[in-house]
Amino acid sequence: MTELAHSLKSFIHTNRCELLRFGKFCVVGAIGTVVDFGMLNLGVKVLFAGLPLNKALPIANTLSFSTAVVSNFTWNRFWTYPESRQQRWWPQLAQFVLVNIAGWGLNTGILLALNPLASAICGETWGYNLAKVAATAVVLFWNFGINRIWTYREIR
Repeated sequence: MTELAHSLKSFIHTNRCELLRFGKFCVVGAIGTVVDFGMLNLGVKVLFAGLPLNKALPIANTLSFSTAVVSNFTWNRFWTYPESRQQRWWPQLAQFVLVNIAGWGLNTGILLALNPLASAICGETWGYNLAKVAATAVVLFWNFGINRIWTYREIR
């Protein structure tokens, strides 16, 4: 067995629980992503259709991201970190929301920064959705890392 394969096997064995938790976090994130993209497109195409895209996009993104945060908190509390139900939900929700406010800032900044280029290449609808994919990928690691360190720090 090569040194790299041995190191990888050792890492997986040592961190099996945390890797499984990250996998669950990713499944919850996938559900949240469906909610987020669904609400984003509903907002841009229906709810704020009368506004120019540069005005509708940040409003729709705030609505969609907030809806996904509620979904993600619920799924994470009951499935990814079931031990967290032994703690009061209100302080945990407050921490989760604070982490996600920063995540929303990152998400919105990346979305708005990448949208013009992506839209020029792919067209308006594909463009903002592609920019949102990039923003979501970055924020996934932010949200998992900070929530694991702070919101769910007492979970072994």
